[in-house]
Amino acid sequence: MPQPRQRARSDQDKEVRKTALLTAARELAVERGVREVTLTEVTSRVGLHPSALRRYFESREELLLELAEQGWADWRARLLADLDGRRLGPVEVAEVVAGSLDALPLFCDLQTHVGLSLEGAVRLERARAYKTAASAAFDAMTASLVETGAGLDTEGARTLLTAAMSCAAYLFQLSRPSPTLRRLYDEVPRWAHSALRFREQLTTLLKAVALGVAGGP
Repeated sequence: MPQPRQRARSDQDKEVRKTALLTAARELAVERGVREVTLTEVTSRVGLHPSALRRYFESREELLLELAEQGWADWRARLLADLDGRRLGPVEVAEVVAGSLDALPLFCDLQTHVGLSLEGAVRLERARAYKTAASAAFDAMTASLVETGAGLDTEGARTLLTAAMSCAAYLFQLSRPSPTLRRLYDEVPRWAHSALRFREQLTTLLKAVALGVAGGP
């Protein structure tokens, strides 16, 4: 990673430093999981003193919330590209939605923490900005799902997306077990079979939701 200047004098320097901090946080979250990201490690990775981060993000939660906001943009772009005006049935739509989330593991991990801690730990205006961006992405994906011809009305498409993000957040955590659970799964393989099949489990659940809100196959 390019090292930012130790003193960010210009607006461009400040933007470079902010991007470097976000990149470091993203890399650490991918490597170890969102819960393991610390401000000390983030700043160390880009060669800055921990106090420097406070000029760009007031807290660890604000830094991670920005990654989650970027994740919404990534999900929107991926899902709209995957749908791209195609005519699909409800089962196919479920497969596409599941695949779009399977391609964004960090976003799935972040969704667990957004509701538990990130949104509630930032300033009102920062939370408002996150909600605004997430809602815009959600609305765009809803409209695209309605246009697939899968029998989803607006409410049905919203239900499918809500189920997708909720199930993905939970199933992602199951699919990344701790060393203790990995040992347990080695001892009882049938438990691992249930826990580790992220995309398969997500697709199965979303197929049931899509068929339900569409009124049938």
